Amino acid sequence: MHNKLRESRAKGAARMGRTGRSRTSNGSRSVGLADSGPWSADEENDTAVEPADRPAGGAPGSSAECTGQSRLLRTVTASGVALCVTTALVHVLLVFLYVAPSNQISQRYSKQINAWIYPFFEQNWRLFAPNPESVSRQISARTEATSSNGSKQVSDWFDLTAVDSADVEHNIFPSHTTQNMLRRAWTSYLETHGGDDRSYSARAAMFQKYLRNIAVERVSAHQPGPFQAIQLRVTTQPIAGSPHARGPYPAAKAPVETRYLPLWKVTPNGN
Repeated sequence: MHNKLRESRAKGAARMGRTGRSRTSNGSRSVGLADSGPWSADEENDTAVEPADRPAGGAPGSSAECTGQSRLLRTVTASGVALCVTTALVHVLLVFLYVAPSNQISQRYSKQINAWIYPFFEQNWRLFAPNPESVSRQISARTEATSSNGSKQVSDWFDLTAVDSADVEHNIFPSHTTQNMLRRAWTSYLETHGGDDRSYSARAAMFQKYLRNIAVERVSAHQPGPFQAIQLRVTTQPIAGSPHARGPYPAAKAPVETRYLPLWKVTPNGN
């Protein structure tokens, strides 16, 4: 019986040597070296498998171009974000130095700070107690136009402050423009010119032009027709104290001051 089992195994081994095929434990067939023909296993893999690094569509440089464009886009985006962040940090630092109490840094770089702040980023507040307004001002304007026959025509006074007050009244969210633009333009003009209305510096000339442009723009919106000159009148009245305040003597009534600015020339259409 043992002899028959050996003979059966020998026949099976000889059969596998002729065919070069065997079955694995899970029933699948594997190919041996003896199996050769017009299509070998290596040749079949070479013809069936595409190289992994070959670009789709047969364009060798398309992948490199896409990679370069992506890198360029990322570089430009990162540069833009870095520029915006840097500008914001510089702006916050300069505004902080402007509103902070006087110190060595703000005194040393006062020219650079003022050049950045004025006139668009001017701040009317301080880190500590601000200075409250002690007077009320009424700013009016009138224009001068030259007719075709050469005669001068002067308009009536137009109350610019009343227009701002009407926009603020009964407005839950009044804009910064209607509340502070005209008022701050005048206080800045007063600080840089004093009482002679002469511009002794480039900053003073800038505030004079700024105040004039505001007046021209607002008068043009309410007064039809061109004009060649404009004049401002500023009436200053001290704010009365509280009626409940008590003192040994009644407070004297402060006088009302009226100031007329020079007649400023403007372009023929009033701008």
